[in-house]
Amino acid sequence: MPTSLPLRHFLLALAVVAVWGSNFVVIKVALVHFPPLLLAALRFALALLPAVLFLPRPAASWRNLAAYGLLIGVGQFGLLYMAMQGHISPGLASLVVQVQVFFTIGLAMRTTHERVQAFQWCALLLAVAGIAVIVLHTDGSTTPLGLAMVVGAALSWAGGNTASRQAGKVDMLAYVVWSSAFAVPPLLLLSLVLEGSGAWRTAISQADLPSWLALAWQAWGNSLFGYAAWGWLLARHPAATITPTALLVPVFGMGASAWWLGEPLPAWKLVAAALVMLGLVLNLLWPRLRSR
Repeated sequence: MPTSLPLRHFLLALAVVAVWGSNFVVIKVALVHFPPLLLAALRFALALLPAVLFLPRPAASWRNLAAYGLLIGVGQFGLLYMAMQGHISPGLASLVVQVQVFFTIGLAMRTTHERVQAFQWCALLLAVAGIAVIVLHTDGSTTPLGLAMVVGAALSWAGGNTASRQAGKVDMLAYVVWSSAFAVPPLLLLSLVLEGSGAWRTAISQADLPSWLALAWQAWGNSLFGYAAWGWLLARHPAATITPTALLVPVFGMGASAWWLGEPLPAWKLVAAALVMLGLVLNLLWPRLRSR
């Protein structure tokens, strides 16, 4: 696989992380009325239906589809939604979950024996420096449980990335849709046990239009577009080339929080964003400059 990322593929990755970054604010809107596990179950139910009736099953094994559905649906978003209900702020969650980059690269090195190039290590170090600046300036508005759940979500995301790469160059939209069938039942069961049917009735009866629109965005913007496009890119490039792009998620997350929630953007946030951007530019442009 080539280590150079074509511009159009980078722009697609950039669109995905913009959707994912701004989504952390949208999640907070949805969690006002929906309990976290029910929200996750409804998200993947909307991703599944009615699209599964029109898209043929992708050329992936049932085991692979189940692994992806469980890792992304239950592991990543089940844990992330629970963490964001009072245990961690949207901006900090968008930051911490990016440790999936290192989990994904580590799994790729173990399973496919990919080699990380020297310039990619430099790009990662620059991006990590930007994240470190953010960590040093957080206000401590998190709990150990929230931090642990988001790290668990990041590990599940990395596992989902590995599963989608093992599926190969399949129809990624159909892949995301069909794998959602394996996320909905366990999420509904966990919601029933931990949140109760009473929470279901309250959520559905009291949810307002912004909450329903936020739920729809989770399913169609994040799942059907975001994860289908991300899986398509991972099937065509090394993990060390694609996954660092996700380090832009907290930059978009902070920007969305500033615009939507009125959170300030002091100089240290701009410095952090610049470091992350510099790392990504290096990751994208260095192979082209070296070839010239």
